[in-house]
Amino acid sequence: MDWVDQGTILTSRPQGETSRLIEVFTESHGRHAGIVRGGASRKMAAHLQPGSHVSVRWRARLADQLGAFTVEPLKSRAGAMQDRLALLGLNSSCALLAFALPDREAHPALYHRSEPLFDVIGQAHEGWILDYLRWEMTLLEDLGYGLDLTRCAVTGSFDDLAYVSPKTGRAVSRKGAGDWAPRLLPLPQFLLGQGPASLAEVEEGLGLTGYFLNTHLAPALGNRPLPAARARLVEALARL
Repeated sequence: MDWVDQGTILTSRPQGETSRLIEVFTESHGRHAGIVRGGASRKMAAHLQPGSHVSVRWRARLADQLGAFTVEPLKSRAGAMQDRLALLGLNSSCALLAFALPDREAHPALYHRSEPLFDVIGQAHEGWILDYLRWEMTLLEDLGYGLDLTRCAVTGSFDDLAYVSPKTGRAVSRKGAGDWAPRLLPLPQFLLGQGPASLAEVEEGLGLTGYFLNTHLAPALGNRPLPAARARLVEALARL
């Protein structure tokens, strides 16, 4: 078995004394693991960090074997190393993909939404936090847990949407919520295209996506806890 693809390294850890075991999110082969022979060397280790964009060639005798990667670096995204918050964002997005994606299953739409996010975080551009939030919404949608913020789930109205149902992920208007409002999740208005987003609103948005990651996605994956890297990002934003 032999194939060539491009992707972003999600995880990297030692494998024996001289090699590393990496997971790469590729366009055509999804989240795929393999061993990099000699990956523990100082020269190679710099290219095998989470967030690095690489070209990989995977080889194995049989399709179901772990196999080995030959890696060629394409982008380091080292700019995130100069900004603590950006590094937390890069680590969180890589960790969530490693956590949520099934092994060896292509998700091309999510891949093409993830690569631009890695690029803006890797360059520590302003505004990447909002891009990150929208990416979490894309992740939920791609895996079957998307939020429907188009109309009220109760009245069908497009107006005055203020809440999200914690059960269905559908928007609810103030009128439709009625006495149930305290049991619903707040809907940040900027997600409806109404005005710019403040940092507090982005944090509220991350609370919304975090709820569905924790209560809808995680149970479907065996009730494993969300990666600690995401909690570290949210905590750092709360301290700003």
